[in-house]
Amino acid sequence: MAARRPQQVKTRTLSFAALGLAPALLVGGLIVVGDRSTTSPEVELSVGSQVTLIGHGHGHGRGMGQWGAFGYARKGWSATQILRHYYGGTTAGKVDRPEISVALTGKNSVNVHADAGMRVGGQTVAPGQAVSLSGTTATITSGCGGGAVRSVPAPQPFVEALNAGPNRPAGEFLKFCGSNAAYRGAIGFDGGRVVNKLHVDDYVKGVIAKESLPQWADSGGAEALKAQAVAARTYALAAIAGGKKIDDTQNSQVYGGVGGEDRRTNIAADATAGQILLQGGQPAFTEFSASTGGYTAGGRFPAVVDEGDTVSPNHNWTATVSSARVGSAFGVGALRSLEVVEANGLGPENGRSIKVRAVGSGGTKEVSGEDARKLLQLKSAWFAVQGQTTKPKIVTPPTGPSGSGLGSLTDLVARIPGGTELLSLATSALNGKFDQLGGSSGPLGQVLGIPTLTPDAAGVMQIFQRGIMYFSPATGAHALVGTGLADYLAKGGQPVVGFPRADALR
Repeated sequence: MAARRPQQVKTRTLSFAALGLAPALLVGGLIVVGDRSTTSPEVELSVGSQVTLIGHGHGHGRGMGQWGAFGYARKGWSATQILRHYYGGTTAGKVDRPEISVALTGKNSVNVHADAGMRVGGQTVAPGQAVSLSGTTATITSGCGGGAVRSVPAPQPFVEALNAGPNRPAGEFLKFCGSNAAYRGAIGFDGGRVVNKLHVDDYVKGVIAKESLPQWADSGGAEALKAQAVAARTYALAAIAGGKKIDDTQNSQVYGGVGGEDRRTNIAADATAGQILLQGGQPAFTEFSASTGGYTAGGRFPAVVDEGDTVSPNHNWTATVSSARVGSAFGVGALRSLEVVEANGLGPENGRSIKVRAVGSGGTKEVSGEDARKLLQLKSAWFAVQGQTTKPKIVTPPTGPSGSGLGSLTDLVARIPGGTELLSLATSALNGKFDQLGGSSGPLGQVLGIPTLTPDAAGVMQIFQRGIMYFSPATGAHALVGTGLADYLAKGGQPVVGFPRADALR
């Protein structure tokens, strides 16, 4: 069936003069910064029974591409070179707060044993004995399921390894009775959840083999695994600094305890022990994805060409989706047209989709490229619609510290008393709030700019796809989207109203 001309998108102009920014428009819920037209180019697309999408990469594409890291490692790059390439604007750092807590989502009770013995409530538990926790009482039994030997108070409800510190021998691992699932460090309760408390270097060992492929070490990719170790360690510490609770799922990083480890990835963890990346003096939010498709997405770090990704099985892909499924997914009825109306212009097929429009018998709907990816269950947001004849509008993404003015911002804050500390504190708080709200899948959408000082230099603001976050030391980090943001700006914004004291997500 032939496509009809897309309906015009209604727009509303808001004053951003108070922000010291270029004028902006709220277009279909998307904040567009800079001088752009209020309507998207018209695209004529003939939609038949199927729609074919031409795509690249797998995942969000921000930060390090894991397959790209492997490709570069095979070219002879060191882990340091790999990290420097993907995480531009960061510096090398060392862990200063090594203990972290990881919620074990599949556990609801603590009943553990250890071959070499363990400790609870300040007392030593002998080999062969087990410990069960209930509230602040620990019951020591003669093995799993055995009779009670004694009970001891445990005001801090944790069973600890016999000796503190990372990289302890296997005999000191705590094992759950029944499954024998083993964990380094301590096991106990925190806020009603079963938690594994351990050194971050031990934690990384249970992550790398779950988040990458250990066999890369056998084919020239050992340096990629080292880079993954640094990225995983830094990511966890950045999330914690931002107030996030870590668990063992994809909500944080997949963590499998000792059972998730592999000898080859443990070597990578040990080789990089304590190493992290810093941005603004704090652990950088080192996101990573499986495959960038040949170009990273930008955001907190500069968008860069990823030649290493050519080894990825998802470097190039196509997907064929029925028109009925597209129409249903977008909620527009019988599909008449599907088009990418904005893209970032980085790489073939105009780069990653920024905005996608579907027109059907039931209306028109525009969503972000990431939302379109989820609706159509695609491998990434880097895709083009086969048959689309008009080029989408190119919206250059933020390119992070080395390309988005952070250098000049750094010079500025260095001249302001306490400026460096303010930016560092704000970056951690903004990262934490963004993560808490669901990241790019949450109400804010994708990152469109780096943290920037407000005109009075009293705080920091950051622009996102569908809103803005503000931070000041007195008020903390708060997000404004939709009518909440519109109302705030209509009243004069931060120079008049001051910093928001609560989120407004309506």
